[in-house]
Parts: sequence; structure tokens; C-alpha cells
Amino acid sequence: MCGIAGAVWFQPQQAITQDTLQQMTNSIAHRGPDDSGLHYRHGDQSGVALGHRRLSIIDLGSGHQPLSNEDQSIWIVFNGEIYNYRELRPQLESQGHLFSTQTDTEVIVHLYEQYGAGCLDYLRGMFAFALWDGRQQKLFLARDPIGKKPLHYLAEKGRLLFGSELKALLQVPGLTRTVNPQAIDLYLTYQYVPHPHSILKGFSKLPPGHFAEFSDRGLKVERYWSPPFNDKSPTTPVNEEGWKDELRSTLTEAVRLRMRSDVPIGAFLSGGIDSTIISGLMQSLSSTPIHTFSIGFSDKNYDETHYARQAAQRLGTRHHESIVSPDAIKMLPDLVWHYDEPFSDSSAIPTMSLSQVTRNEVTVALSGDGGDELFAGYGRYRAVELASRFDLLPPAVKKTIVAMSHLLPRSGRSGSWLRRGKRFLERLGQSPMNRYLNWVGVFPEDLRKELYTPEFHAQVRTQDAVDVLNQAAEFASQRDFITQITCVDLLTYLPCDILTKVDIASMSCGLEARCPFLDRDVVELAARMPISLKRKDPSGKSILKETFSDLLPESIQKRSKMGFGVPIGPWFRLELVDFLRQILLSPTCLNRGLFRPQVVTRLVEDHIAGRSDHAYQLWNLLMLECWFRGFYDRSDVHLPLKSLG
Repeated sequence: MCGIAGAVWFQPQQAITQDTLQQMTNSIAHRGPDDSGLHYRHGDQSGVALGHRRLSIIDLGSGHQPLSNEDQSIWIVFNGEIYNYRELRPQLESQGHLFSTQTDTEVIVHLYEQYGAGCLDYLRGMFAFALWDGRQQKLFLARDPIGKKPLHYLAEKGRLLFGSELKALLQVPGLTRTVNPQAIDLYLTYQYVPHPHSILKGFSKLPPGHFAEFSDRGLKVERYWSPPFNDKSPTTPVNEEGWKDELRSTLTEAVRLRMRSDVPIGAFLSGGIDSTIISGLMQSLSSTPIHTFSIGFSDKNYDETHYARQAAQRLGTRHHESIVSPDAIKMLPDLVWHYDEPFSDSSAIPTMSLSQVTRNEVTVALSGDGGDELFAGYGRYRAVELASRFDLLPPAVKKTIVAMSHLLPRSGRSGSWLRRGKRFLERLGQSPMNRYLNWVGVFPEDLRKELYTPEFHAQVRTQDAVDVLNQAAEFASQRDFITQITCVDLLTYLPCDILTKVDIASMSCGLEARCPFLDRDVVELAARMPISLKRKDPSGKSILKETFSDLLPESIQKRSKMGFGVPIGPWFRLELVDFLRQILLSPTCLNRGLFRPQVVTRLVEDHIAGRSDHAYQLWNLLMLECWFRGFYDRSDVHLPLKSLG
């Protein structure tokens, strides 16, 4: 697990200096505290600059990067882990490739020499890397299929800049930083800026499952992997027991591969189904008790430690438990600086706390991320199923139900049956995908239109928000709508929210997080699986619970899903009320020209007074304004923030 940064150029006036490369690399030192390295070559017309920060996990003594092949015609900087590198190496050696280290990084170099872009088909892991091919004078960029590891870039005429984090690119002098209005609209919808978009114009994120090639002919971006929801494999199991056997063996192998490490390793254990299964499989593969980690909160509505304790006792792990009291005001500068773009998933706060607690004991932690998307575990899939039945009703009946929904009061605490019921009913008259977007989105389209000033509204295309989902759904177009929605979440919400949150939070303290559920073989098996095996009951994940029942206490099998969140609603009425007003109702915020001041004021005051619950929308706006102050309004983004005042 590391950080990478660099540039290539084909016009001498576009060259960056070695000092700039060093600054780019230094800005992401938190991603790799153990080692650093540079490769810099500047010719008459072209040049290459590769920077690396290393968190040592495999081959601690000889894994220095940048790394090259024997004749130094190929150089690489790599972030991530290739779990099957030991299996790949003997075949490459039999083909004549010579190795000088024991690292997974060097396997990528020789795979590329042998297969070019086809090397990506052999890799089983999480990765983002930049490889300079001196023979063909091109830069090859790649990102893993699901998007565990991030990769940002800026392609200009004659030059490409890249980095694990956006802040690395911003160290290059002379870059124009202009906010992308479309990205703001997408952020207010999703609570993140989805790939390939970036909050800044001209900057991009390489999407998961894609590679890019940059040469003097320009940039080419191609998809090399997509989830096989529409494919029927000739090896598909013929019955339910066959699916269970395949799931057990495939996920167990994914866990086994991810336990390879030359440093201490453990697991996040929330007490939910997914993390308990991963911890249980780890324990079954270990001769000694594994380390498991959970954090709790004094507010029992957000505390899961008793479930984690039950799971640890059942599995026999060496469990570590901490009660934390996150101080949101103190943590906000760190959140803004580390996440680079506006990001308003409030669970980033406890995720960062959990990562810090875990890093005190181990350097690698396995997690259960991906289980909900792959095995239909989110409660919202029940709403999708119910709405699909509603779509079969006569038009007159549907119209009456939607009209009656508007009679329900708007008040009610976040998560209450009244609030959720009203939100469900009000959107039933929309198309299925627009309906789903408004259920999962932070600001629905009608409220975004009300919020925007006329000048800002003229700069955005609100249709782009639902197009993000429609494009993802095409990869499951031949399946039922619930399966299409799980595909949408796998390709959008998972990489852009969950995996971004975990990568940034864990790397902020030098912790590597690994996700066995997101092994390529596991993902492809789950994509082909019938939805009937995943949703035998409304809670979902049926086949997971049945296949791994030996690892799951009965209380965990039957429990309702609890989000890993913080009480932002009460915070905005109590300890954060002054801070909320100070930031969102300040002239600095209200005069940016994006939002109507009266609408922002109404959202703030209605929430504080308890007339409505706008907690998630206010957190969304707060993180956006904090991003403006932390990144857009300052130039020294290589330094951690001290305050947002």
C-alpha cells in the first residue's frame, strides 16, 4: 500500500522539475511512511518523472520503488497488492524473465513486458499503477477492477500529470484551479463526486476496470473489465448447493491470499454479517488467534460493540475494543485535507477513528466491504422490490397513492418510519431509476433546483445525475431490476463512496485495508448468481447467511443492519449549532453565488428548530464549504489544515 505521483511530457516547455516531483511525492507521504523514491529523466523533447511513497508490506528489504526491468526500459510506481504474485512468477521465469526482488511490483513489470495491456487479465488484487514504457515512449496507467485504489490525472497538450491523491497534482506550479459546476451538482446528489469527474475542471479520475495510455499522440482510455451480470458462464453451478460450495471455496481462497503479509495483520469486526464472515474465515486459516478491532460510541443508537463482542467470542479472536467520542470540529480539517474533494459520508469520521485504533496494533486489516452490494444486503433493495410491484398497478390507483403521500407531515427524525414512508411514497410516480436516485440521493432534483441561484443552475445539467446510474445499469440490462440496482451500487456507490472512504481513512495513518469480498473471482461469481438466492427474505444476503452459518452467532444472523454513522442530526441542534451557523450562514459561504441564501438559511433554521430533519443535507453543504476554504481558497494544499475559519 503506497502513494504514487508523477508526470510525462512530450514538449520541453511542459517539463516539471525534480524539485516539483519531490514536492508531489512529499504531499502524500502519509500513504507511505516507510520509504520514498524518485525516477527523473528529462531529454531534449520529452521526459518522465515518477515518485513513490512506500508502506512496506511484502519483501520489506528489497521493495524500493520506482522499480525497473533488467535494461531499465520500463519503470513502474505501484500502489496496492497483487495477491497471486507468487503463482504468476514461476510462469514468467519459465518464459525467460529475470527477477531481482521478491515483490509483487516486479511481477507487474514482467507481465507487461510479456502481455502489454493484457497483463491486467492476470492480476488478482487491488492496484493503481503508472508504468513508463521507454521502448514505445508511452505512459501506461491502470486501476483495479472494483476501484480499491485511487488514481487522479490531468491530461494536457503534450503532458500528463497523475497521483494517488488530487493534492499531489496540485503541487505543480501554474495549474489553473477552476471549480467544475457539474461536479458540484453530482456531489450534492450523491455526497461524492463520481468518476471520471473531478471537482476541478480538466482533472479526472481513472475509472475502476480501466487503463489509459498517454503518448505524443494523446490520451486513450479503455475499459478492460466489467462485471459479468449479463454473462452465462458454462461453469455456472446447476443448483443452490453448488452455488454455496462455490461461494465457500472462492471466498475462503480470497481470504487466504489476503492473509499474505510480512507485517502484523488483523480484521475490522463490526459484528455485522460480512465482517464476521471474513474474521471467521481468517481464524479458520490461522493457527493462532487473529486480532479483531471494533469501536463503540456512548450513544447506543450508533453502538455495535456488543455484537462485535459476541462474534469475537464465537470465533475465538483476540479482540480489541475502544469507545471513541469523535470531535467533529477538530476532525473536520483532517477530513477536508485528506479527502481532497468534497465528501460528505459522515461515516468517514468513525472510519478514521477505527483505522487509527487498528494501526496501533497491526499494519494490515481485512474488512467486509462489498458484501451488501454483491449479495443484496441494503434495506433499500426492499423498497425497490415493493416499488416494482407498485408499477404493475393501474394508473389511476398509482396516481391516488402518490397524491395521498403529500398529506403526510414532513417532520420526523431521520430514519423514522414516517420519514422513510413519506419519502418512499412521494417518489412512486417517477421512473424506476429516477425514483431510486431520489431515494438514495442527498438533495433530490427538485430541492437542488430550488437551492441553486439562476446563474449557477444555468451551468449544470441535472440529467447527468441519473445518467450515472443508467450507464452502470447497462452492465446488468438482461437481469431483473433489483439485480440491476445491485450492479449500479457495485459500480458507483461502492468505489466512489465506500472504497474512497476506507482508502483515505486507512491511508491517513499508514494502515492497509484489504477486502476479500472484492476479489475478482468472488465478484464475478456473485454477479452471475440469481437474485433469488440472495433475497429469500427481505433482509437479503440469504446465501451468505446459509453458507457461513457455522461462523455466525444466531443474534447476528437475525439482527437488522446498522449504518456506521455518527449522530449529525443531534449535533447540529446541540454542540455544532454555533459552528453550523458560523460556516453556512457566513457572508463567505452565502456570497459564493452557488446557492440562494434564503434557502440555505431556511434549511439551517428549520433543522435547528426541529421543524424538519435536514441533517444529511446540511452536512453535505458544510463539507462543501469546508472544502472551498481548505482547497479552493488557499494555495498551500501540501500542508495539513489547522482550521477552516
